[in-house]
Amino acid sequence: MKTPVRVLHPITRMIVGGAQENTLLTAALLDSARFQVEILCGPQTGSEGSLIDEARQRGVALTILPDLLRQVSPLHDLRALSQMTQLIRQKKVHIVHTHSSKAGILGRVAARQAGAPIIIHTIHGWSFHEYMSPVIRSLYIALERWTARFTQALIAVAQGDIEKGLRAGIGKPEQYHLIRSAIPLDEFNPAMVDRQAARQSLGLPQDELVVGNVGRFSPQKNPLDWVRVVGVVGRAMPQARFLLVGDGPLRSQVEAQLAAEGLANRCILTGLRRDIPHMLAAMDIFMLTSLWEGLPRVIPQAMAMGLPVLANRADGVDEAVQDGQTGYLFQAGQIEEMATACIELAQQPQLRQVLGQAGQAVARQRFDLRNMIAQITALYDQLLPGI
Repeated sequence: MKTPVRVLHPITRMIVGGAQENTLLTAALLDSARFQVEILCGPQTGSEGSLIDEARQRGVALTILPDLLRQVSPLHDLRALSQMTQLIRQKKVHIVHTHSSKAGILGRVAARQAGAPIIIHTIHGWSFHEYMSPVIRSLYIALERWTARFTQALIAVAQGDIEKGLRAGIGKPEQYHLIRSAIPLDEFNPAMVDRQAARQSLGLPQDELVVGNVGRFSPQKNPLDWVRVVGVVGRAMPQARFLLVGDGPLRSQVEAQLAAEGLANRCILTGLRRDIPHMLAAMDIFMLTSLWEGLPRVIPQAMAMGLPVLANRADGVDEAVQDGQTGYLFQAGQIEEMATACIELAQQPQLRQVLGQAGQAVARQRFDLRNMIAQITALYDQLLPGI
């Protein structure tokens, strides 16, 4: 096309999270000479923090739709659908590329109603999982099956999501494209971050072991199990310290659990931070206890910083962490097993180094942001001749 291709990225909320960072980086880094890109989101943020100001600072066009809410609300949902349809039609959008569950459904329906020629959806982890009620799960699957019928391409950030979608009868194999959610490797480079300064800024001793995590304090991320694991570690290793980076609706429960484990004075809760490379640089071991995921970007971030990773086997996690090579994987709820592995790693600095170096190699190979943008551009180019 001679004129810039108009691309709209609807997403439910621009909170601090992996799907939102992926969307923001895509919008910011697509070739502006070829693509005129805009993000559409709802107004809600919350304790997880907001990326709205960051989007504007990056020069990304952004429209906030007041009726696009996370919770189900028939009146607001119908209004949001009508407003999205009108906006797509008025702006003559060529590509509607949706993200997240609510905006993924409403955005694709609006795109179809408005006659948008290309509809794409990125699966940042499916909206349905085994921890929700069977009725709600069946409803989400039915909606995903229906909207997949008029979606030209489904981008999955993990191969496991492709397999999960096909098992659920969503779409056809030829609709799926594996494009992993990637990171700016030049920022997540331990050689570029002062570890001593990072620890000093947090009040952490330079010579003590630090186990850490970065993420939302939400049921999905399961931070209470994280605290239970480090409770076992802390009792076995009285000098170990712990670092939790993030915030969210479970903040008070996390603080209560830390107190119950006797770790209130040994665990630093930083709140929301955007200097994630510096936070990771202060850690020796990275641990994630999510119950379900797409492919959490924080894992390749930690790997790129040379950290061994302990994590639950949650959807795409095992496509980033190679069990026994870059870290160790566990079933959800294996508190003692994860704690034992953490203690063993804590006592073996050479093993931490070997796993960390292997993780760095995997991060460079699979999670380079430049490759992700090139793959998305190639997919757009593949679909554009049809309009």
